[in-house]
Amino acid sequence: MNQPTPASAFRRLGGRYGNAMFIALALIAIAILVNVTPLKEQTWLRVLFGISALNFTLRATVPLVLGALSGILCERSGIINIGIEGMMLAGAFGGFVAKTSTNHWPLAASLIFSVAVAVAIGGLMGAVHALFSIRFRMDQIISGTVIIIFALGTTSYLYNRDAIAEGKFSSIALPGLSRIPVVGPVLFDNPPITYLALIMVVVVHVALFYTRWGLRTRAVGEHPRAADTVGINVNRYRYVNTSLGGMLAGLAGAFLVLEAVGQFQEGMTAGRGFISLAAMIFGNWNPFGALGAATLFGFTQALQNELLLAGVTRVPRQFISMLPYVVTIIAVSGLVGRVRPPAAEGKVYETEGSQ
Repeated sequence: MNQPTPASAFRRLGGRYGNAMFIALALIAIAILVNVTPLKEQTWLRVLFGISALNFTLRATVPLVLGALSGILCERSGIINIGIEGMMLAGAFGGFVAKTSTNHWPLAASLIFSVAVAVAIGGLMGAVHALFSIRFRMDQIISGTVIIIFALGTTSYLYNRDAIAEGKFSSIALPGLSRIPVVGPVLFDNPPITYLALIMVVVVHVALFYTRWGLRTRAVGEHPRAADTVGINVNRYRYVNTSLGGMLAGLAGAFLVLEAVGQFQEGMTAGRGFISLAAMIFGNWNPFGALGAATLFGFTQALQNELLLAGVTRVPRQFISMLPYVVTIIAVSGLVGRVRPPAAEGKVYETEGSQ
């Protein structure tokens, strides 16, 4: 059977996500209307659709969508990965250490090297998770939990509070596009990792659903015995995909340190790895679905921030801070029984000769 071409991906995308695209375009139109008319004087409209809220939504979305893509690559090949939080934190710490060690380098070289270190450490953590899950047949939930605990403990122990990372990625305005009202400043005037994260959504989607590698990855996650029968090395694909997933989680950690905050803080991932898992499930293990879910969760974080800045005093601050996590729980709990994970997810595969 012929493999669909990347061009057909986008034709089918409109049919599959037509309603979601319509809603997205409607929200963009409302945001433009609010920001270019006197409607921006209305506090609640400004809180919901102001440029500040939209910019914060995108910043909050980036680590979530990268974490969700990490989970998709792992779980589409049959490996459960709840260790995204640990991989993300380890990548953030590795990027921070690399940056502080190269502060004397030219800024661009130091930042690129630090991103490479963060991605490499994330990939290493992914490879360790794959080794535990495949070679040693450890329960994959336990393996992921071990990675999280290890990352939390190690980074807290090794963190030097006197170390300072000098400089971070700055925004790069795309000529022409950045001048579009409202949309331009939000989407086309961002630092490089933000652009890379959005590009990766398209790359992973096309790779998963419109390439031979993607077809084999999905076969490994759905029916490994059949995949093995036709000559696909099941466990090799699982090793590769889990390592690639770890690299994306490491990139999310690099975003936090080298683009968003500029410094490392203990436990700075603050549950983003778990929210990424929720975005993955809410998006039905699909990159574009995960992007939509990550944007929703990112918007709740932006809303929390905007409500606090707007001086909403009738609701205790602690309840406003709970908003992103409450929305995550409600979203995922409402999908119980409605989404189907890959059939072989979490199942150790043994070749005929090893049984």
